[in-house]
Amino acid sequence: MFERRLYHHIDWAMMAALLALCGIGLVQIYSATGGATRVYFTQIYGILIGLVALLATLSIDYRTLADKSHVIYIGVVALLVYVLFFGAVRGGSRRWIDLGVFNLQPSEFAKMAVALVLAKLFGESRRGPVTRADVLIAGALTAVPLLIVARQPDLGTAVTMLPVLLVIAFVAGMPMRVFGILALAAVLVAPVAWKFALKDYQKERISTFMDPEQDARGAGYQQIQARITVGSGGLWGKGFTKGTQGQLRFLPVAHNDFIFSVLAEEQGLVGVLVALGLYLFVILRAIEAARLAKDRLGAYLVLGVLASFTFQVVYNITMSAGLAPVKGLTLPLMSYGGSSMIATLAGFGLILNVRMRRFTN
Repeated sequence: MFERRLYHHIDWAMMAALLALCGIGLVQIYSATGGATRVYFTQIYGILIGLVALLATLSIDYRTLADKSHVIYIGVVALLVYVLFFGAVRGGSRRWIDLGVFNLQPSEFAKMAVALVLAKLFGESRRGPVTRADVLIAGALTAVPLLIVARQPDLGTAVTMLPVLLVIAFVAGMPMRVFGILALAAVLVAPVAWKFALKDYQKERISTFMDPEQDARGAGYQQIQARITVGSGGLWGKGFTKGTQGQLRFLPVAHNDFIFSVLAEEQGLVGVLVALGLYLFVILRAIEAARLAKDRLGAYLVLGVLASFTFQVVYNITMSAGLAPVKGLTLPLMSYGGSSMIATLAGFGLILNVRMRRFTN
């Protein structure tokens, strides 16, 4: 548990950057939703609960959490299976557990569970190179929640688990030839996945990404509007609550998937650079935490959590700029979403945990 002497080793600079990103997101949600709406207050509750989750994952020794990683993993998988059969349906997807007060999305916590169990697998008492058995076990542990989440369907969240596996396995010493084999397998499987695995709307998103003008009022609408919104901000932006695209609802789900577009329109390039600078600062501090970790378990855990976070940040921003297909991936710490906020802050609690305990026995 938390020891008072460890208080001095908390990375307060990272904490400040995390809170700054949450604050920027909250301000933009206020603007995008038209004021102090239910969505706005729900986001505040999400941040507060997320900070409690951060304190919880910070306070308990990460080695203790890793020892219980199999229990956490099984618990999250059980919740995912429950959602698959009994979850609340919204927008054609079954992703949530209706708890009355709020809706819990277990898939957001699957990324942290996978990071914990893989860090335990590769990080403790390991000698010598990664074996084929290690890779197969790690792949299976990742595939189970990934496939369940993909069935909800929520392919975007499912894909965010892959960077966790690839980064931890790479740092642990998985041979490059294995990465080559995986890349070749992905290329060979892609046509089969296109034919049998992807749903029609997913295929439509990919095809309209190549040429959004072919269906400017349909599948390509979001991508076109996102580009217009980002580009209209200029250097200084149109001002808080003055954005026409977000305020007049030309941009769908502006408070969620496209919160970065709202930021670009209202705060301009300057606001974008501030947000990107904060994200870069958080990522670099997390990398430093991995470098300073006292053991491989801690380093792998930090890099696993960071891999999913970084992938999601990069994809959402490129999507908002029209440089990637539209996918239901939120911008961590800024987009609306209680479960996403709680899971993200809990994940950073683990990162702070590893850095804080680098001097302990």
